[in-house]
Amino acid sequence: MAYTRISAVEAASMIKNGENIALSGFTPAGVAKAVTKELAVIAQAEHDAGREFQVGIFTGASTGQSTDGDMSNAHAIKYRAPYTTNPDFRKHVNAGEIAYNDLHLSHMAQELRYGFMGDVDWAILEVCDIEEGADTCKAYLTAAGGISPTAARLAKHVILELNSFHSKGAKYLHDVYEPLDPPYREAIPILHVGDRIGKPYVEIDPKKIVGVVECNIPDEARSFKDSDPVTTQIGMNVAEFLVNDMHRGIIPKSFLPLQSGVGSTANAILGALGQDKNVPNFNIYTEVLQDSVVGMMLDGRVKDASACSLTVTNDCLKQVYDNMDYFKQHLTLRQSEISNSPEIIRRLGVIAINTAIECDIYGNANSTQISGTKMMNGIGGSGDFERNAYISIFTCSSVAKGGKISSIVPFVSHQDHSEHDVNVIATEQGVADLRGKSPMQRAELIIENCAHPDYKQLLWDYLKIAKGGQTHHYLPAAFAMHDSLARKGDMRLTDYAEYIKE
Repeated sequence: MAYTRISAVEAASMIKNGENIALSGFTPAGVAKAVTKELAVIAQAEHDAGREFQVGIFTGASTGQSTDGDMSNAHAIKYRAPYTTNPDFRKHVNAGEIAYNDLHLSHMAQELRYGFMGDVDWAILEVCDIEEGADTCKAYLTAAGGISPTAARLAKHVILELNSFHSKGAKYLHDVYEPLDPPYREAIPILHVGDRIGKPYVEIDPKKIVGVVECNIPDEARSFKDSDPVTTQIGMNVAEFLVNDMHRGIIPKSFLPLQSGVGSTANAILGALGQDKNVPNFNIYTEVLQDSVVGMMLDGRVKDASACSLTVTNDCLKQVYDNMDYFKQHLTLRQSEISNSPEIIRRLGVIAINTAIECDIYGNANSTQISGTKMMNGIGGSGDFERNAYISIFTCSSVAKGGKISSIVPFVSHQDHSEHDVNVIATEQGVADLRGKSPMQRAELIIENCAHPDYKQLLWDYLKIAKGGQTHHYLPAAFAMHDSLARKGDMRLTDYAEYIKE
């Protein structure tokens, strides 16, 4: 049976104002992009004609310019969940133009299944191959798992983007498994990083498939900036800390699986661990794989890896496809609710390493909001991992904007991760091991080990005026550093005398 072939324009024209669309992919990897780009054009034309046109967008994580960027610039997005990194989208969110729901990534698929977000009218999935059956369509995903099986099952209509840019060999990487919902949910039977428990394809009811859009479009991949002296030092600090824990017997001599966030700091940490001869070859259980991990896998430094997405440059993606005989044995791509499953993270003993925007002296972390109000990206999967990790580590540079901003503050301006979930904070200045420490002990460690020298005295001065209790705060001055940044342009100009009330 051959499904109807249609153009991206034809597919986009079927989608109506007010409908909800669920997409494949996780980061720009594996995201359907031909149809959404045309949908942005349609939305702009409708607006020019004085008619409303906005849709809801459900994804695994961030997308690329063809979805989040083009559609937000066309004012085509009414609602969006759960995560994005696109700067154009961010601008429209912070302008109050898009209803953006920032969720833990492990929650997205299940909240759709629970009915929390309304109907899924359309699913648009990028695939590398399809088996066009009369009773069942077997759709093989490309570079990411995301929420694809849930999207396809819940959607009233399905569009497949058959993208020949991706090798058909990508099918060998996927383990498609959708858990049952309560009260019927069972244990997810992953006991080792490389275990496969599902099928290599998404099953779709062919009656839902309105058409197949054939295309050849590269992933809208981006390379991350190279490590600099600060990120390199953070990486070395974290690596040294973990090696010491291994020597102390806290981490087994065989080591434990690692998860790290996205970006130059994550690359620096993994690079430092990879170069440390005291660290045995290790496994990775994470959300996204970056270029550096692919290289470490080919070198044998990383034995097995499980992720939701190949968040790599297109050159690196080709390297994976060219070495598929190797990678299909050592790399598994899963859905986000499996890659980020608290159950599995805790069972495997994953060491979680993520980046914070700021941390306060008591160990609370902010990973989403600039000055407590402006969305940066979203919480992503950091909460999934940090709350359930064997060791939860947050990293950040001690200062930002040329020293005008301290990343260590008296009180975070927005809290994503509470002190209860943060074991370790690391900056280029050093590492604060918060395990087993009281609030005041944590404060002393964080100020002494992690704060930049320009801000240490300011933070000690805050403790002098803080009052307590178990946790010491002086609320009129708790955000004095943030307020000074807003009024004076530099946290170093903070004067607590302006905030002390008799």
